[in-house]
Amino acid sequence: MLSGSGAGSGGSGTLTHAQAAARFNAAGIGWVSSGNCSDRNSSSCTSFDGLRAATADGAVALKQAVGGCTLTITGGTETGHASGTYSHGNGYKLDFQRVSCLTSHITGNFAYSGTRGDGATLYTAPSGNVYADEGSHWDVTFLN
Repeated sequence: MLSGSGAGSGGSGTLTHAQAAARFNAAGIGWVSSGNCSDRNSSSCTSFDGLRAATADGAVALKQAVGGCTLTITGGTETGHASGTYSHGNGYKLDFQRVSCLTSHITGNFAYSGTRGDGATLYTAPSGNVYADEGSHWDVTFLN
């Protein structure tokens, strides 16, 4: 697992990898990178450069909601994800490793909201955040 250093940043806007990593470390959220790197320009890395502060806050709130459930981020703002306004590259999305306690929390607490064009089952939280079950991981769009 990679770890970052640096102080967290308050308020809105975007974060550096180190700032987001510090928030995740403090909250007990882990992350992995198949390339053991954090270069935003490499699809084998897991990067948080340019992550929206609101997205990081949403991940921390999710961790608080699931308590002892292990949360591991498997995808951030690195290249290789689909484009669009509410995309990974624009800092709105994070991928989380699919573990049973997270799946139970999502499917037990959030409303089923249909199926995405690629077949992913969608659940929407009261906050408006959208959770897409992509089979191997949860693709989460943090809208607030």
